[in-house]
Amino acid sequence: MRGSPGKKRYFNRSLTAENSDEIAPNRRTVLWLRRLRVMTVKEFLQFSRDWALILFMIYAFTLDIWLAGSGVKYELVNAATLVHDDDRSLESRELVSRFRPPSFDVRGQIRSTQEGIRRLDLSDAMIVVDIPPRFAESLLSGMPTAVQVQLDGSNSVLGTFAGSYVTQIVSQFGLETGLERIGLDGDKLENVPQVREEHRVWFNPNQDDRWFMSIAELLNIITLFSILLPACAMVREKEKGTIEQLLVTPVTPFQIMFPKVFSMAVVILAGTTLSLFGVLKPCFGVPFNGSLYLYYVVTLLYVFATAGLGLFISTIARNLGQAGMLAIMIYGPMIFLSGAWTPPEAMPSFMRMLMLISPLHYYIDASFGVLLKGAGLSLLRDSILGMSALGGILFGLGMWRLRTQFQ
Repeated sequence: MRGSPGKKRYFNRSLTAENSDEIAPNRRTVLWLRRLRVMTVKEFLQFSRDWALILFMIYAFTLDIWLAGSGVKYELVNAATLVHDDDRSLESRELVSRFRPPSFDVRGQIRSTQEGIRRLDLSDAMIVVDIPPRFAESLLSGMPTAVQVQLDGSNSVLGTFAGSYVTQIVSQFGLETGLERIGLDGDKLENVPQVREEHRVWFNPNQDDRWFMSIAELLNIITLFSILLPACAMVREKEKGTIEQLLVTPVTPFQIMFPKVFSMAVVILAGTTLSLFGVLKPCFGVPFNGSLYLYYVVTLLYVFATAGLGLFISTIARNLGQAGMLAIMIYGPMIFLSGAWTPPEAMPSFMRMLMLISPLHYYIDASFGVLLKGAGLSLLRDSILGMSALGGILFGLGMWRLRTQFQ
């Protein structure tokens, strides 16, 4: 009987030791997650106290996107047009009357060609239409005639549009005049075999530039803050001297870096929601044809992909000014290689190869595919895989650089 208690106590001690070995890993996991949660809350508190950054983000996700969608147009609207009519006939007036709003704004007659050139040099006009004398007589007699149009090509995009519109107007006028001369009016022309060109536009039937410009600006803003916010959050620790305090604590480098990326990702998603339902939908009527859940997942993946660049910048920059300049230096080439401003087909071959290393290129394809085309995961697989591969490399590079710097 005296030996049995000892055995019983030995059994209890062995059971306690065995349970402690099982509980210790669980406690370490709970402690690790608790530290990660505390560091994440710290990042949200630091962000909530930076009112200048909060106001800047509100402006970027609202007013800036509205200005981009409503203020920038790739259309010919109210192009200042001057007319030099040396014929002053019914036919010349008919031709001039076809230069009408909203594309053209005829601002009167000029007396000579030299005056038209001078007005073009002074930027008082964009288009000068010069109708030669005996214009109607040549048309009625079947003689060839010409109309001279001078364009201001300093803005190459608008100049190209103006030249295309003028060519269509003059060609249509010449075709109708020729048909009338041979006795084919509108009714008879319907019975003549002809080929008609009919355009069909998908995903943006009205060709509303506001849809494209507002979405493109939102994607650019997300890119900028995905790089800038993690970098500034890390550099701010350096400036305030709190990074040394964090390094002497039992938290790991991952527990220091990941909360900064995660908290900034949540902030960017909140700004994205504000833009989608506060600007794009009510102001421009942008349709959300696809799954918004898929778009949020793609956006979150993209934020983590580009956050690696921000973490890498934070290892180089010593203050917020340097971090901002380095972020802009990386942000600029990403924009040019994304395809948002210049179609890939218009780029040289080596530039198209460089587009493959731009995460924004894949993100633009996925975002427009979801929002405007209603594409699903099966159609966006290549873009998501490319963005994930680049994101893993960039995020791993930033983590490795910070880890070695901490060591």
